[in-house]
Amino acid sequence: MKITGIDTWLVEVPLRGTFKNAHAVKSVQRSVVVRVQTDVGLAGAGNVDPDHGYSEVTPEGILRVVRERLAPALLGVNATRIRSALAVMEQAAPGAWDAQASVEMALMDLNGKALGVPAHRLLGGAVKDTIRLNGWIGMSHPEEAAAAARDFWKRGYRSTKIKVGAGAEVDRDRVAAVRAAVPEMEIRVDANEAFDVDSAIRLARAIAPLRVVLLEQPVTRNNLEGLARVRRAVDIPVMADEAIVGPDTLVAIIRLEAADYIKVKVMKQGGLLRCLQAIDMADAAGIRCVIGHGFGLTLNTLAELHVAAVSANLLEACECVGPTKLTGDVVQDPLVMETGTVAVPTAPGLGATLDESALARYRFTEP
Repeated sequence: MKITGIDTWLVEVPLRGTFKNAHAVKSVQRSVVVRVQTDVGLAGAGNVDPDHGYSEVTPEGILRVVRERLAPALLGVNATRIRSALAVMEQAAPGAWDAQASVEMALMDLNGKALGVPAHRLLGGAVKDTIRLNGWIGMSHPEEAAAAARDFWKRGYRSTKIKVGAGAEVDRDRVAAVRAAVPEMEIRVDANEAFDVDSAIRLARAIAPLRVVLLEQPVTRNNLEGLARVRRAVDIPVMADEAIVGPDTLVAIIRLEAADYIKVKVMKQGGLLRCLQAIDMADAAGIRCVIGHGFGLTLNTLAELHVAAVSANLLEACECVGPTKLTGDVVQDPLVMETGTVAVPTAPGLGATLDESALARYRFTEP
């Protein structure tokens, strides 16, 4: 089964409102969708959803890499040899993790459909039947944050993330409002690189009495020494996110003992196989992980659910809840995540089929 071509789309899907973190304010999700075609008529699809400020690449840049470098290099490659395809892609576009992830997702989807099995079977098989989900609360006023937390709790969510980055006092008020509104909710706090070391320490000490489970990426992604300093100075466990890109950054964080937890995403790690490899590397170092992209379309979200299904080294409550924020999607049966849990996918491949009419509706043309 040889690769004969790769179709690509740049799409823009409106969100259910405006979402704010320390990086940006957004009301749409611009994403890259790919479909790998083969000489036997089978195809597989994947997509990645870069986030302004968070991602180091743009959707337009990812699209160009897939079209101009990955697609030509993969022509004639055996589609069943996914690791060989990864090696070809890394040679054609070294370190282009997001672009490579979109194609690797499509290959996992394709192979699962060819064999009639869900993608997690290709990763070794699921170790769970259901996956808990994590809520998402942006940098909103305390009253709005509290209302969002109550709504999540009512729908079955038992854990939520709260975005911070405005300053220790303002951020503490937001977290305190959520804690008061839902006393039993697990709370994760995400700074998205907003602070210097001293400010991060002040924030951590301010929110420590509020029973926060973890503080995510308090300092800039390249400041690994600073991340380690924050971890040593505070009582709240620290999680690295933006700082984790390729395997070299994960190794550096492990060596520096800079984080208590590691955040992984399929698109950022370069595909399902590499994402699982990162989780296993962290496991070998005694570090647990969190998985999930908060703004993924259904295909990307499904990819993360398949990885989550096969790993025991993850905190419960995955953060792959993008479909809860979208007004539409590019597949025929988008994921529904209205409750705090979701079943492990059982359909062949990733578990979704592209919707041609939706692709046309949401297609975005570069200006």
